Amino acid sequence: MAIRWITIVLMLAITGAQWLTGARAAEPQVPVLWDAKERLPKPDLAALPRLRFLTTTDFPPFNFLDGAGRLSGFHVDLARAICAELGIAEKCQIQALPWAELDAALQKGEGEAVIAGIAATPESRSKYAFSRSYLQFPARFIMPKTNALTEPIFDRLRGKRVGVVAGSAHERMLRDYFGTVQVVPFVQLEELYDGLRAAKVDAGFGDGMRFAFWLGSSNAAACCRFAGGPYLAPEYLGLGMAIATRANDPALAAAFDYALQQISVKGIFAEFYLRYFPVSFF
Repeated sequence: MAIRWITIVLMLAITGAQWLTGARAAEPQVPVLWDAKERLPKPDLAALPRLRFLTTTDFPPFNFLDGAGRLSGFHVDLARAICAELGIAEKCQIQALPWAELDAALQKGEGEAVIAGIAATPESRSKYAFSRSYLQFPARFIMPKTNALTEPIFDRLRGKRVGVVAGSAHERMLRDYFGTVQVVPFVQLEELYDGLRAAKVDAGFGDGMRFAFWLGSSNAAACCRFAGGPYLAPEYLGLGMAIATRANDPALAAAFDYALQQISVKGIFAEFYLRYFPVSFF
């Protein structure tokens, strides 16, 4: 437990979030996952004949077809910005395939990278080389606006009824780190939302991105807002999104790290984030 506690505190500090029991949390903001002072080597990709990003069309707002049938989304804009930052825009292509075909296409050389949310795990690292994470997904509390708590939130949650999806990583995290609350498991996320609106629970705990989409929707009827957080814990929630290349091409993954850092430092990432996530989950 001590190791897990250290991990979550470090992740919170890195992203500008606050400690679980610490001072007032910052207002939701654009996540900053890159150190502007770190000096990453600028890659020379002059010999690269082309750079083909593989993605899907069925994961909005990351990848989708717009009203005119054009491939659009956060990942599409990010891939184009990476190519521009690397000075190879004329060599770049973005191709959409069904999720089940992405791995085979990459391994057969039909693309050089996958930007579609393949999770970086010990198992997947045997097959892919990954960039560093460019987007992570914090856990968040949501509460009715009239009763929403502010940091320090830990003691103020004592005895509160907190809804969470049963059997999820968020339930395990809630029980481990917020042991003084009354955990109320729900089978489906929609049931949690219904319980929150009906005052059957005082708060909900779960994936910040999903909560953000709900908070911004008509279904929420402007009832609720984020309270406390955001909280990152990779041992529960994973490392977030990264770009995958073939395992024998770590140099390309490193090139993406350089481009992603520059995109962050120059404010381009913030522009994309606010465009596709108007209700910030950080």
